[in-house]
Amino acid sequence: MRELKKILIANRGEIALRALRTIQEMGKQAIVVHSTADKDALYVKYADASVCIGGPRSSDSYLNIPAIITACELTEADAIFPGYGFLSESQNFVEICAKHGIKFIGPSVEAMTLMSDKSKAKQVMMRAGIPVVPGSDGAIASVEEARKLAAEIGYPVIIKAAAGGGGRGMRVVEREEDIEKLFWSAESEAMSAFGDGTMYMEKYITNPRHIEVQVLGDEHGHVVHIGERDCSMQRRHQKLIEESPAVILDEPTRKSLHETAVRAAKAIGYASAGTFEFLYDSKDKKFYFIEMNTRLQVEHTVSEMRSGLDLIEWMIRIAQGEKLLPQSEIKFSGHALECRITAEDSKSFMPNPGKITKYVAPGGRNVRMDSHVYEGYSVPPYYDSMIGKLIVYDKDRARAIAKMKVALDELIIGGIKSTRDFHLRMMNNPDFVDNNYDTNYLAKH
Repeated sequence: MRELKKILIANRGEIALRALRTIQEMGKQAIVVHSTADKDALYVKYADASVCIGGPRSSDSYLNIPAIITACELTEADAIFPGYGFLSESQNFVEICAKHGIKFIGPSVEAMTLMSDKSKAKQVMMRAGIPVVPGSDGAIASVEEARKLAAEIGYPVIIKAAAGGGGRGMRVVEREEDIEKLFWSAESEAMSAFGDGTMYMEKYITNPRHIEVQVLGDEHGHVVHIGERDCSMQRRHQKLIEESPAVILDEPTRKSLHETAVRAAKAIGYASAGTFEFLYDSKDKKFYFIEMNTRLQVEHTVSEMRSGLDLIEWMIRIAQGEKLLPQSEIKFSGHALECRITAEDSKSFMPNPGKITKYVAPGGRNVRMDSHVYEGYSVPPYYDSMIGKLIVYDKDRARAIAKMKVALDELIIGGIKSTRDFHLRMMNNPDFVDNNYDTNYLAKH
């Protein structure tokens, strides 16, 4: 075992504070980096050491690899915890860390590389016998090729950017006469967003659920799952509400889904926390692999609430060379629900940065508010608009929804607009309460 004593958190916002707590609870030193815009953040105050790494723009600070490496060397940090977003899935960053003798708390470059290109990831999964959505075998070179394949698999189809994310570089094609126009439109968007116009195609499942499985792998070849999450309540491919378990699944499907994710992680020799994302077709009770996120997810908290495990602690323990606990020792209970609270208008979802004049976090049994904000804190305009995550846990879904209503009622955020009211509306929405929705629900309502 190689003990990590000083860990630098290369991130900001709620995940920086979340990671800092676990690092300090483990008896280790937590070092944070921050931009000039985040100098007043809570995690800067609580850290064992902090280093300012640049100006407000992400490119000058949280994406500034030389500045982060220098901060590591200045503070003599042993390891870097990347969180999510920013450099968490940068192969280049992982390689640079290794060259400087700094442990990256996350998967290997090889696993990242395999999963980063979605068309290649699909090929790897097919070889491992993992069900995938019918579609192209790798990239599509031309409109003609796209037209031919669409005729084979049947409309509707979805054209996607191989380097994509966040819903960019994607187009749904309902009929053959639209394919040329939408292919070029998706390619052009992918080029401007990612600098890569490589496209692939899949059958479009019309009313899918978005179900994902949390896995942990260690360096000794062991993999366990930490249950599944239903992340189907989305807006423009951005998740808004996540819960565990996915009550839409029957037990045989759930068991098969977990086993599939574990098999997939073993196939790529995965070591760290990761998430396999699947589309679930409730009509025929089939699930299909869509992508793997080779990092911690925003919604990891709902898996923690149901399993009692601290996933960041396990990421650190894996990075130290420790062995995972066996699957038989991981017990699941109850229902966990998470609402992402952002500094956005609750109807238009327009960002609304600014100063928080009043802030009261909810409390009570099995209520968790992961947030870095406080009264007097100014939400900067430079980064994503996340204020925090409100997570509740209870013995079943109905009670978890009732608990979430009370918690949202108690949450006070003054001075800026937030999505609190949107979440309150959803908790009272009969379709949500009855579990009668899919990933397209908000686009239609």
